Amino acid sequence: MECRPGCAACCIVVSISSPIPGMPEGKPAGVRCVQLTADNRCGLFGRPERPAVCGSLPASLEMCGTSNEEAFENLRRLEEATRPG
Repeated sequence: MECRPGCAACCIVVSISSPIPGMPEGKPAGVRCVQLTADNRCGLFGRPERPAVCGSLPASLEMCGTSNEEAFENLRRLEEATRPG
């Protein structure tokens, strides 16, 4: 499965604890990554500055579902289920 162009659910919904250029403390859940372009593409894709965690999130039916809306909901549930405390 490949990412749906313009979705960016994984770049918005999930938290990222590692530093990202422009977000040295990481990215909180629900916050748009500063590296997303206007058309919701990763500005770091294929570049060495891209955090390893971002590259470790391959598109899958379980994560992305069949629509952008489903991706946002699936990832929101995953984020809640894995939140500490």
